[in-house]
Amino acid sequence: MDRYKLLFVSFITIGSIIVGCEDGEKEPDEIVPPDTTPVKQDTFPALGHDGPYYADSVYYGREEYVEYWAGDLPIILSAPHGGSLTPDEIPNRTYGTTVTDVNTYQLTKTLMDTMVARFGGRPHVILCRLKRTKLDANRDSVEAAQEDKYALRAWQEYHHYIGVAKKKIENDFGSGLFFDMHGHGANPDGYYDLRNWLGYLLSGSELDLSDAVLNTNKFKNESSIRALVDSSSYSFIEVLRGPNSFGALLDSLGYKSVPSVNDPGPGGMRYFSGGYNTARHGSRDGGIISAIQVEAPKPGIRENQSTWSSFSSAFTSTVSIYYNRHLKRNLNR
Repeated sequence: MDRYKLLFVSFITIGSIIVGCEDGEKEPDEIVPPDTTPVKQDTFPALGHDGPYYADSVYYGREEYVEYWAGDLPIILSAPHGGSLTPDEIPNRTYGTTVTDVNTYQLTKTLMDTMVARFGGRPHVILCRLKRTKLDANRDSVEAAQEDKYALRAWQEYHHYIGVAKKKIENDFGSGLFFDMHGHGANPDGYYDLRNWLGYLLSGSELDLSDAVLNTNKFKNESSIRALVDSSSYSFIEVLRGPNSFGALLDSLGYKSVPSVNDPGPGGMRYFSGGYNTARHGSRDGGIISAIQVEAPKPGIRENQSTWSSFSSAFTSTVSIYYNRHLKRNLNR
């Protein structure tokens, strides 16, 4: 009889354990680990939260999509189309141009280093590190980011840093130059124009006009160098494509450019007159920073470190002469 009681008690005990497990208690090896899926960022710090900006220091936007080298010279270098980053969090743009301006990121940094060595100071340098398939920093925000909040944040940072550089130059120097660095390729028919195309917001057909027609306040005020011309003792046409123009000075150092004395206009050929950055950050619509869009061919300029260095030396010399001649200030420290 005692043996049957013992069996009955054991059966009841085992049943209680089974029922207890079915009631929801989990064994230690069944504990679910915490969810570690990254949470998408919905809000961002205010632009400028990483300031103040000190010369010779480098600053990065969110995820290092944008790079800003703070300077102490009245020169700004910008490279919107030379990036290579393709983060998964940003979808590919579905319309607009998506071609990378090969090696313009590297060329612009070589230009920066050359100016530091030559002038003893640093230009302000703003670089987009995102590939153009993800962001076009030389378009308005709608086309540039195409409704992606992370691309839009990078676009905002890019133009914020340019704005910071412009403000510092205005406060410290009263005038300055902004160069938007790009690269052009072969024409659709396969012909490769090996000249630099310098964009002043004047179309190719306008540059093909005669000096007499083009040398007016109307065209000067439509250009991205309006403030520089107003400060210069030379006429608009002289600053634009005369012997003292940026193109003529660069041409004299071995890099053919249009417009210049030898190439006053594109002659009906393909040419880029300047984009969003040149219009926004130049002096056409006010302000004292004048802008030039630089479209450099790959052969002889954007190919490799050797060609970057040679071009940077000539470009830096041209900047020095051009700035001194028209704005009456020596860039050497």
